[in-house]
Amino acid sequence: MTDLFDRHKAVLPDWLALYYRRPLEITHGEGRYVWGADGTRYLDFFGGILTTMTAHALPEVTKAVSEQAGRIIHSSTLYLNRPMVELAERVAHLSGIPDARVFFTTSGTEANEAALLLATAHRGSNQILAMRNSYHGRSFSTVSITGNRGWSPTSLSPLQTLYVHGGVRSRGPYAHLSDAQFTEACVADLEDLLGHTRDVAALIAEPVQGVGGFTSPPDGLYAAFRDVLHRRGILWISDEVQTGWGRTGDHFWGWQAHGRSGPPDLLTFAKGIGNGMSIGGVVARAEVMNCLDANSISTFGGSPVTMAAGLANLTYLLEHDLQGNARRVGGLLIERLRAIGAGVPAVREVRGRGLMIGIELVVPGTDEANPDAATAVLEAAREGGLLIGKGGGHDTSVLRIAPPLSLTVAEAEEGASILEQALRAV
Repeated sequence: MTDLFDRHKAVLPDWLALYYRRPLEITHGEGRYVWGADGTRYLDFFGGILTTMTAHALPEVTKAVSEQAGRIIHSSTLYLNRPMVELAERVAHLSGIPDARVFFTTSGTEANEAALLLATAHRGSNQILAMRNSYHGRSFSTVSITGNRGWSPTSLSPLQTLYVHGGVRSRGPYAHLSDAQFTEACVADLEDLLGHTRDVAALIAEPVQGVGGFTSPPDGLYAAFRDVLHRRGILWISDEVQTGWGRTGDHFWGWQAHGRSGPPDLLTFAKGIGNGMSIGGVVARAEVMNCLDANSISTFGGSPVTMAAGLANLTYLLEHDLQGNARRVGGLLIERLRAIGAGVPAVREVRGRGLMIGIELVVPGTDEANPDAATAVLEAAREGGLLIGKGGGHDTSVLRIAPPLSLTVAEAEEGASILEQALRAV
């Protein structure tokens, strides 16, 4: 492993982050488990950053990939592509957006990039509203709208970004308010901000902030925002890269917790739909999607192999009601973790919904973020046989728990027990 780590450092960027003091090489997986190169088995509560959505080595997906690869792997969007059309039909229907059109990309970053292009072209403006503590990708444009300093390496941007309150419920100037008062204050902040700007193209928001530590506003906040935006013709982009496909349990899309005023104008997705294959995309009303007046294609977006994987994975997810499983098993897991957290002084909050759970760590007796504790728990969990992630706002002090949606009750209990030992040890 030391040899591979040395080779990694010799040819890859210094900023390409690796977890653990002794970085882990994962060689194979099955179900909710993966194995390291030394043969150690781990229960996977992170799924390659919320990407292995159904299960590792899911037979239905691997079979679809193998069969499609045996026919043709690549053609580009210059030719008709049956798997792409079939997946687009299903995604358009599931999106809830009327008269929807779907454009496939290779990642969530590229999906958000495409959404920003569409919104700014449609509105004739480069002003974007984004949420504080947000994360939208690693490209030049998406970095510039990311409201999280730890993931935004430059202030240079093709866009003018204005940040809005509301993505973080339990910190910030409105944290002390009730949910209704919090929403009212955030809407007032939005109204005030719009009084000082020129025409704005769009608001982009994650219904649950992923990299930001699985934070979210009260249900209905983005519906209230939409009322304000709609009066001015401003578009709403819902970044569903991490919240889509039923992960939150209560809803198939995160925006549906804010659906009182209707669906978003654009919706972006990626990660879980491919179960590890490289799929992203944007869904938009036809009026918005078709606004571009120049030619465009995608060389790799909509690849026959990735589309076959997406179709098989989506079919499995729907037929096995994995959204319902996320709601049931996730509900049990979060209550178990809250009980554990109540006895650990370093745990400030256990939050989330479905199988998207965050544990925020602080210096005991304070609200001061504790990234060292998060790193220590990450290491201790690995030693116990559990893989988790981490994230957070000003400091990376939130443990991110997002297992495949097929997680069983027994596996949830196994993971919770390992986490309890890791938290108490630290």
